[in-house]
Amino acid sequence: MLSPFSIAMVLLAALLHASWNALLRGGLDRARSMAMMNATLGIAGLVLLAIAGLPAAASWIYVVASGVLHWIYVALLLVTYRSGDLGETYPVARGSSPALVALGGSLFAGEWMNLIGIVGIGLVCGGIFMLAAAKGRLRHMNLPWALATGVSIAAYTVVDGIGVRASGNWAGYTAAVFAFFIAMPLWFLARSGAGFFKAPATEVAKAVGGGVISILAYGAIIWAMQASPMGAVSALRETSVVFAALLGAAFLGERLTAQRIVACCIIAAGAVVVGWH
Repeated sequence: MLSPFSIAMVLLAALLHASWNALLRGGLDRARSMAMMNATLGIAGLVLLAIAGLPAAASWIYVVASGVLHWIYVALLLVTYRSGDLGETYPVARGSSPALVALGGSLFAGEWMNLIGIVGIGLVCGGIFMLAAAKGRLRHMNLPWALATGVSIAAYTVVDGIGVRASGNWAGYTAAVFAFFIAMPLWFLARSGAGFFKAPATEVAKAVGGGVISILAYGAIIWAMQASPMGAVSALRETSVVFAALLGAAFLGERLTAQRIVACCIIAAGAVVVGWH
């Protein structure tokens, strides 16, 4: 069972995650925005690593694995940009990952959930898929890429859940993982030249702001997974889609239909079950 403080931290991370997605949604060039955001993550990771120190050597293999999996995750997102709008596929990626994380936590960390916990995760996943269907996403998206993205999210979540427990230093572990992100903008720079990073000041500010928010959001998740079941943390994190729907209605002019409201209520009910089972 998650502590009330852990629940609050994960829900805050979900809100932050939805916020930076809303912040970047209107970007003129998503690939460039992603590169600048990852540059922010990488630089911040290196600075934090100098402050927090290295995690225990036993966790280094997990740091490397997480870094590589995050590279794969970003690559899948870029493929998604080319195969369809991110908003069409990301709900399925977010919806599939909690169940996969729960399965990974059971197989690799012995975190076998009881029936109530499984029901809670099922409600969260089902509600997210319903939210996607409510916007007509499921009929038009490139489903294989969405599911592949969900698998990558689940993979790095399970790796980080195990890795942070071996690290003895959650801040150092988080910093080391984020330090890997510096390779992504360097790759973009080598591929496209310095012109790739020339963008209006507003776009740069959005990307940097998104990077800072992302650090806070995922840092909170890594902190929570030190002592909480990975599947439960993942399910609570994906309530970000509810916050995204509310932020979209409040600031982006998106409609909250009856079906979307019901889906949000199902996700919220699942989060309650997962948090307090």
